[in-house]
Amino acid sequence: MRLRHTRQPTRRRRRAAATALLAALTATLPPLLGAPAHADTDAAQAVQERVYVETGTDTDHDGRPDRVALDIARPAGGGPVPVVFEQSPYRYGTNPAEFHGVDVDHLPQEDIFDGAGHGPSASADGPARTKRMPGLPGWYDDYFLPRGYAVVLGHSIGTGDSTGCPTTGDMNETLGTTAVVDWLNGRATAYDESGRPVQADWSTGDVGMLGVSYNGTLANMAATTGVAGLKAIVPIAAISDWYDYYRANGLVVAPGGYQGEDADVLAEAVVGNSGCADEIDDLTARQDRATGDYTDFWQARDYVRRVSEATPAVLVMHGHSDWNVKGEHYARWWEALRAHDVPRKIWLHRGGHATPSRPDYRETVGRWFDEHVKGLDTGIMDEPTADVQLADGSWHQYADWPDPQAQRAVYHLSADSATAPGTLGAEPTGSQVRQSFTDQGRTRDAASLVARPDGADGARLVYRTPPLETDLRLSGVPEVTLRAAVDNRDAANLTALLVDYGPPGGSADPTVVTRGWIDPHNRDGRATGRPIVRGREYDLTFRMQPKDHLFEEGRRIGLVVISTDRDFTLRPRPGTTLHLAPAGSTLALPLVAGDGDGGEGCDGLEHTVSGSLRGGGSDVQPGGSWFRSGAGAHRACLDGPDGADFDLYLQKWGGAGWSEVARATTSGPDEELSYDGTAGYYRYRVHAYSGSGDYTLGYTTP
Repeated sequence: MRLRHTRQPTRRRRRAAATALLAALTATLPPLLGAPAHADTDAAQAVQERVYVETGTDTDHDGRPDRVALDIARPAGGGPVPVVFEQSPYRYGTNPAEFHGVDVDHLPQEDIFDGAGHGPSASADGPARTKRMPGLPGWYDDYFLPRGYAVVLGHSIGTGDSTGCPTTGDMNETLGTTAVVDWLNGRATAYDESGRPVQADWSTGDVGMLGVSYNGTLANMAATTGVAGLKAIVPIAAISDWYDYYRANGLVVAPGGYQGEDADVLAEAVVGNSGCADEIDDLTARQDRATGDYTDFWQARDYVRRVSEATPAVLVMHGHSDWNVKGEHYARWWEALRAHDVPRKIWLHRGGHATPSRPDYRETVGRWFDEHVKGLDTGIMDEPTADVQLADGSWHQYADWPDPQAQRAVYHLSADSATAPGTLGAEPTGSQVRQSFTDQGRTRDAASLVARPDGADGARLVYRTPPLETDLRLSGVPEVTLRAAVDNRDAANLTALLVDYGPPGGSADPTVVTRGWIDPHNRDGRATGRPIVRGREYDLTFRMQPKDHLFEEGRRIGLVVISTDRDFTLRPRPGTTLHLAPAGSTLALPLVAGDGDGGEGCDGLEHTVSGSLRGGGSDVQPGGSWFRSGAGAHRACLDGPDGADFDLYLQKWGGAGWSEVARATTSGPDEELSYDGTAGYYRYRVHAYSGSGDYTLGYTTP
């Protein structure tokens, strides 16, 4: 495969464009509403400068250290200030790059285990495409300069105006990022455009990093080095392990929307310098699209395994519907952060590969940095650890993620015949039925294969629960065990789809909730595959992508088993036949019965107040004032007018203002809220999101 490279603008033109953009962002900054009292920066007099930080890497092998370009906006005069830093490979967009072909004669694993060598099966190169640049925020200067921060925008090595070559997530890119933190702390050298050394004597050395997508990934990378001075990060839709971005349990699995992308394609998409062809060819050779194994190449790009070195506080933000950077990235990252007791908080929104659409998003990022970079007491660490948005748009707060109330429910697969759809039940059966299906994923997508669950389809197997007697909320990581065999080939994709089905005979469309993939060769783990024997059954256990999803009363939980997943896996020619032993197969789901909000109803509350609101209005209770409380559990219940959408918020005084510590924001008129807090001053805020009318608020204090 030959990758294409389009000529980038000259460095002089690109520097001019960056300077003009920075000037436009900082020339007329509006006053910040609700800014902390200590923020006293005249944004119109912000200092703007370009410097180049010398790193300890030489990725283009020219005998000179790579240099990272920085665009800086900082307050003029005054004492040293902390820094908000974003590193990015996207400063000048992306290049067209040739993607790998994914329509193959057969899976490349067959050539490996039959002794034919490690070459991939016959395949045409994919089309030349331009990877769409993520929607990157442009608000940092406007928001953080008035709050007393400097803003530093870095160009990742080998991209933008930096020298070197991109290496897609390895230690070179990590060190290119931490070199900036080192310079801000006086431990590295930087130069201006004339080549004179420049010191960051305006910096306190305290740094917060943030970013979306690759930019947030670079923050994760830097955090796991333990670099001194990096106090907090906000990784949004960020990668925690590049293996999970391009592979899954031994299979080549694409990021959603980018079939055929791999580490080399991404490097070609972001490269900003000529002379990197050899380095990108090295990525092609080492990324291994044949075995799909977790090799040294991927270990060097796995930050989860290095979390023990992380010292910054981490605010994770990710979308449930992000199939580009899939949910496994935040799930495994979060599990590791918890295991190593890293200060942390998580927001999971219902959107995709983007920031949360929530009005307090920027404020929350600012409070996170004020707390951990400036060392102020913002009260954010007193708030519930996890904020989770469900599909209906409502936000819910929990003590952790997954919801601590979630219990592992194991469903056993069962079938009465070789062809009819099967069932999911609480008890195993002794059935010896085997069910077969034939791969058609090259020509049929998942939506087609999950349709019509109550009839047979030779390209899939389906198992369903009876209609649910109560709401069940999924919170966490599903896991499936399939006792399966490949009958007529020496390799196959295997895909599990978790589906939300309507009642039998209904017309409701099914929803694919989540999915997971495995290569039967990697039944013992992702590190190394072993040959399979045709027709021999193996127990294949693997995680699906995490999810928070409500299965409503009357609907059914479904598991659909297919081979090729058209939108994600390699696509061999149709015809591979597999069979499943349902009696040896299970689906494990972390579930919360009912709405899972942990409320105990509205009875028996100590205090009752009432009021009336018009749409869009808010009341502070009790009586426009506040109350003093000891440490312990707060409970509240809001009874709003029928047909309206009223929300309830609990706020705590932090010394300089009120901060939200708990919320209940479903789409209905009634809300329940609970919060375990420290002693202090509190108040409730009732908000009429839509509709008008009378309400009653009951609450109990510790």
